[in-house]
Amino acid sequence: MKFAVGYQLHEGEDESFVDIVMFYHEHIGEVYFPWLDTPSGRSSLSNRRGTVNWKAQEQLENDLLTLRKAGIKLDLLLNANCYGRNSMSQYLANNICSIIDHIGSVVGELDIVTTASPAIAHIVKSNFPDIEVRASVNMRIGTVKGMQYLAHLFDSYCMQRDYNRSPGHIEELLEWAKTNDKKLVMLANSGCLSFCSGQIFHDNLVAHESEIGETYNITGWIPYTCWNYYKDPDNWVSVLQNTWIRPEDLHNYEKYFPVVKLATRMHSRPGMVIDAYVRGRYYGNLLDLFEPGFGPAFAPYVIDNSRFPDDWFEVTTKCNKKCHECNYCKDVLKAVLIRME
Repeated sequence: MKFAVGYQLHEGEDESFVDIVMFYHEHIGEVYFPWLDTPSGRSSLSNRRGTVNWKAQEQLENDLLTLRKAGIKLDLLLNANCYGRNSMSQYLANNICSIIDHIGSVVGELDIVTTASPAIAHIVKSNFPDIEVRASVNMRIGTVKGMQYLAHLFDSYCMQRDYNRSPGHIEELLEWAKTNDKKLVMLANSGCLSFCSGQIFHDNLVAHESEIGETYNITGWIPYTCWNYYKDPDNWVSVLQNTWIRPEDLHNYEKYFPVVKLATRMHSRPGMVIDAYVRGRYYGNLLDLFEPGFGPAFAPYVIDNSRFPDDWFEVTTKCNKKCHECNYCKDVLKAVLIRME
């Protein structure tokens, strides 16, 4: 099993992301990255409310070249949930082809493009047939039907994270994927709510972040479902019912996924996340491994990863997922939730 990790542009005096990747080189198969100010599933890489990092492109290109020379696959993220009026435009096609051509001229041909847009998948397929086109986890493709509908556009799928704890369901998806020469990838450390009803709204906000950040918005309201939900401690048990996989349990997925994605693009300590999953062991606040982590929402409490019961993986992967009818996670939360003085 190899890991796909999300690129961070090096700022400040801390260890660079490339240094971290090179340290864990033998365990990392892919690095996924956005292109500068192009919309993706996270904030702009080079523009912060009009303040532009003019050295960002040169640094990104140098980093990509280093990773390429190390034999690590490069995955360009074009995974914004919305591209506005350009969503199916020739402008979008020209722009994407220009970006891919430029990257190719600087560091060599891309290995993968990950997108949440069927239009972008079509553009890449039509113009760069040798590049693997991957369906973003944000597309929420988690059924055989879902894969079938877009099989002509995608070579691989980052599986809907809500099925991470359903091995039988994964086996069904994998059987179809193998039969149809497709690949499956899993995101292991998402902190998002399972089957979040606010995800599409949130993803759209991120896609238009540069516009929204310069708009006079509603005051006194948090637009994120998860942060609002966790304001009530009675809802904290939901954090245990989400989609993340503990580092200690990841070995159970080796037979399913040759590549496991780790969310590290916005994480304050990406090296810690990579180290925990490489080692298959983590001592600390489990919330700190996720993106988003929700540590501030639970403070002064933490979730002590060393206190999970031995049957955690077995129970949570065999249950019927009817959490409103079960008290197992509530009992586990009592054991793992620790107040830090």
